[in-house]
Amino acid sequence: MSKDIIRNLLDKKVELQQRINAIEADFSKGRSQDFAEQTSENNEVLSEIHIEAQRELNLINQAITRFENNKYGFCSQCKQKINPERLKVLPYIDTCINCAK
Repeated sequence: MSKDIIRNLLDKKVELQQRINAIEADFSKGRSQDFAEQTSENNEVLSEIHIEAQRELNLINQAITRFENNKYGFCSQCKQKINPERLKVLPYIDTCINCAK
C-alpha cells in the first residue's frame, strides 16, 4: 500500500511538472499580434492552468514530505487517520472530512 501511495504521488508530481514546463515553454514562444484579443484570452486561461498546476504541485510535494516523515494519512488538525477513500480521491489532502468542514 505505501509503495502505491508514494508511486502515485511521484507520478502526479512528474505529470504536473511536465504540464508546468509545457505552459512555460508556450508562454516563452510569444504570440502573433494578428490575434491580439484571442491571444489575451488564451494567455489568461493558460495562466490560470499554470497557477493551479503549481498549487497542486506544492500540495503533492507537501504530501511526499509527510509520507517521508511518517505523517501521511493523518489529519494535520485532529491527528486522526484520514479515510483511505478520501486519500484515493485527493492524495495530497492533509485533513479528515470532519476538520475540512
